[in-house]
Formats: sequence, C-alpha cells, structure tokens
Amino acid sequence: MNIKILGTGCKKCQELEKNTRMAVEELQLDAQVEKVEDIREIMKYKVMSTPALVVDEKVVSTGKLLTVNELKSALA
Repeated sequence: MNIKILGTGCKKCQELEKNTRMAVEELQLDAQVEKVEDIREIMKYKVMSTPALVVDEKVVSTGKLLTVNELKSALA
C-alpha cells in the first residue's frame, strides 16, 4: 500500500502525517507513507485544499484533518 500526504507543510498537514503513521502502525499495515510538499505534484491530483490523503493513487480525503480512528477505517 502506498500512502501520500499532500500538503505544503502547514500544521494540519504535519498532524495528518503523524496520525497516518500512527494508524498504519496500529493496523500493522505493510505501507509506505510519503509526504508530498511540491505544489506541482499536489496539483497533479487535482486537489484544491490540503491536507489531502492519497491511498494507492486514489484521493481519499481533502481539506480535512482525519483522526487516527478515521484513518484506520479508511485504510482497513
């Protein structure tokens, strides 16, 4: 599983990355978590608000800071 956190480095983006890593660890997933901060890369996903969560190249969430439990549901 490939997970990307799209965001330019704001507090919510950093928190989403932290929550995502915690959810992956708690679920014991074999997943790569990557932080994407390059605005050109973010635009390729047609995301207009960050933070955004991309799982296996599919945009799952935009503009929302998901909790660990919300992330666990989305990733399970």
